[in-house]
Amino acid sequence: MFLPDRTMMDRPQWHLGCGKRVFIKDIIHYLLPPSGKPASIAPSLLRVKRGVGTEANGHASNGVESNGHVESGQSTKQTSQYPYPTEPEPGNPTVMPKELLSKFHFAFLIRDPHFSVPSYYRCTIPPLDDVTGFYYYDPAEAGYDETRRTFDYLRSVRLIGPHIATKEQDADEIDNKLRPVLNGVGEAHESAEICVVDADDMLEKPGPMIEAFCRSVGIDFDPSMLEWDDESEQKQVCEAFEKWRGFHNDAIESRGLTARKHGRPVKTEEEFDAEWCKKYGPEAAALIRKSVDENMADYLYLKQFAMKVVVCLSLQCR
Repeated sequence: MFLPDRTMMDRPQWHLGCGKRVFIKDIIHYLLPPSGKPASIAPSLLRVKRGVGTEANGHASNGVESNGHVESGQSTKQTSQYPYPTEPEPGNPTVMPKELLSKFHFAFLIRDPHFSVPSYYRCTIPPLDDVTGFYYYDPAEAGYDETRRTFDYLRSVRLIGPHIATKEQDADEIDNKLRPVLNGVGEAHESAEICVVDADDMLEKPGPMIEAFCRSVGIDFDPSMLEWDDESEQKQVCEAFEKWRGFHNDAIESRGLTARKHGRPVKTEEEFDAEWCKKYGPEAAALIRKSVDENMADYLYLKQFAMKVVVCLSLQCR
């Protein structure tokens, strides 16, 4: 996701030039309550305007201060809401208000559960568990359901879409069950186009995919983005990712993003099961299989919107 400068908030697709943007890579299921529970807005993210439902001292009459915190000894009206005693926003699956979500330019990175689930599972067992500090695999942390629900919500309020990056058709043509509404009160909001990157597509064609990504989010592409063979930068990255040692070692110790020399072999479900059983044992293989099956529908749904690029082998190709 991208956080634009204030001068860009109304037009997230504009190219840079009017301010800096901060790149934030995060795991979206941390913004949603677990197990598909409905969300209410986090009190710390609420902004109650002074003079509107507040008393002279700046405190809200319903017990919520103007900075969103709840006063001790008081409670809000919506005491039954989960996970916070605050008003939910209709249709919003996250704990972030739509006003705040609208200040971000979202892009989604997805990966086939056949590879992401066992990769994460491997980080929760010996010998990596003592490095990562994660000692069990929780299927609820896969995050595909949360990603899909957030994706659909952003579409429905026109914070993204309907156009899909690198594709001619709009998202509404793919999924006509969703009936998007315009964002804002009484006026249209210019949405950022849908930008979904599949990790396997990126590793097959890293240069064209990163270039397409930059074009979609409004960043000038430079081939040097694919290389980070610099000692000072390597040191900085290692220090920054020290907390997550064990998860990102391959990326940290690399010197750039290069295409796979050989494509992924096509495997049957039985071959995947046999591979997981051999590596992790039958009990773990069954857990991995269950988690993969639970998340495939959401992955395949998001995959419909993934960017596609063509590598031109001829100078005539544009």
